[in-house]
Amino acid sequence: MDNPSENRGTLPGEKPGDFDVIIIGSGAAGLTAALELATDLRVLVLAKGSLTGGSTAWAQGGIAAVLDAGDTFENHVRDTMVAGAGLNDRETVEFVIERAPASIDRLCELGVPFNRDANSLHLTREGGHSHRRIVHVDDATGWAVQSALLKAAEANPNITMLGGRTAIDFITDRHRERYSAAGRVWGVYALNEETGRVERHVARATILAAGGAGRVYQFSTAPRGATGDGIAMAWRAGARVSNMEMMQFHPTCLYNLEVKNFLITEAVRGEGGHLINPRTGKRFMTFYDPERMELAPRDVVARAIDSEIKRFGLDYVHLDISHQPADFVRGHFPTIYEKLLGLGIDMTKGPIPVVPAQHYTCGGVVVDLFARTDLPGLWAAGECTESGLHGANRLASNSLLECFVFGEAAASDILTMWDELDDPPAILPWDESRVTDSDEEVVIKQNWTEIRRFMWNYVGIVRTTKRLERAKHRIELLSQEVDDYYGAFRVTTDLIELRNLLQSAELIVKSALARHESRGLHYTMDYPEMDAAAKDTVLVP
Repeated sequence: MDNPSENRGTLPGEKPGDFDVIIIGSGAAGLTAALELATDLRVLVLAKGSLTGGSTAWAQGGIAAVLDAGDTFENHVRDTMVAGAGLNDRETVEFVIERAPASIDRLCELGVPFNRDANSLHLTREGGHSHRRIVHVDDATGWAVQSALLKAAEANPNITMLGGRTAIDFITDRHRERYSAAGRVWGVYALNEETGRVERHVARATILAAGGAGRVYQFSTAPRGATGDGIAMAWRAGARVSNMEMMQFHPTCLYNLEVKNFLITEAVRGEGGHLINPRTGKRFMTFYDPERMELAPRDVVARAIDSEIKRFGLDYVHLDISHQPADFVRGHFPTIYEKLLGLGIDMTKGPIPVVPAQHYTCGGVVVDLFARTDLPGLWAAGECTESGLHGANRLASNSLLECFVFGEAAASDILTMWDELDDPPAILPWDESRVTDSDEEVVIKQNWTEIRRFMWNYVGIVRTTKRLERAKHRIELLSQEVDDYYGAFRVTTDLIELRNLLQSAELIVKSALARHESRGLHYTMDYPEMDAAAKDTVLVP
């Protein structure tokens, strides 16, 4: 057990009362909540790796919001429900979409330099949207949003941000010096990646904004740290998760042996890009969705590309926008253009080789409209949650919007009920009395690789019950091995991530086996039809 009297300085959050609220995650959801809370409370933001290492900074496309007179909230609601195959919660969809314009206004106030046409914001269109309603900063919206939020947070004296902190598990009543079984969350144990020591961060309220679980797959556009940490932690603490089988695969990730996981934004198709079979030289979406073609929702386009690749034995398909004027292409997609040019691909003159890759976790920790989880003291927002917005498939550019709306909802709810929240009790330090340093790091690398490979092959774009059962069996074999390893050695970021990857994989497979239909992102050859009634897959710890 750590010796609290050891002379190592005061760790932020170690003593109850150092901070009022702890936020796990420094992306759009976490920083939105932090800025709302910091007018009255002291906030600690923890981030694994760097403060800009989450998914927000990677978002290319933009933010969906009804700002044009020819568009309506009802149009946006309908598009979201259609993309989500009816699994969405309509109340949640309306709640988020009606708050979109106010979210854009706040971002403008923070200085996000959105593209403009004369005196109005420039709106682009993406797959699944019936109107132009995507507010953007060229093709690097996420980075602009992340930068603006981070700048505002750094300037706020009530916000402390600590990078290099890998969350391990929530502190609950079982970690009190005097045990209670109430299930209340009091903060988090986190690994200081620099010192290798585990820190206690304790507060009245905790917000989970830790992102998705994309790295459970071999091919993913998600950043390196998207290992399902928040979802796995919440599940272990006793929170329900929902619709984990709904993993979105982005249709167009760059196929390049040197550069991994570079996304080609949906907006390339929105601005006229064609998908072409490189063997036949013809557009192929006419065979899969002749009405919407390349503007069909992502699940439809991803399955179409997957089908073409498998039918013709291809490594990739082509995405071609070279028929548009060169200045138009360079002006709309400067980041992608420069990146591709550095790889010898001129998108103004020829096609881009693309393949599908895992892109977004539509399921997650169950939350209500106040961003409350099942666990007292724990709120959650962003990709780690299942709020009811996305249903069976996320509509393009609704993800950042969800972060802003639910980040604010969590902060507002905490402020409203602040006087009802108890001060934290005395919390036990992290126990390292029965572990040693590992001399078997190769085990982590081997298991990490194995998980990602069988999840891609067995639990990917097209599924069967037999494949899912095979994945389930491998998870069962690995679980005991990982549990034994975790119990014997001091934690490292790699070990924490491996544990969470395996837990996330188990939740995905369990959810997929429970859904006996094909709906949205979950397509199984054994149940190809969609049931008449849409029902969530809810897992209870």
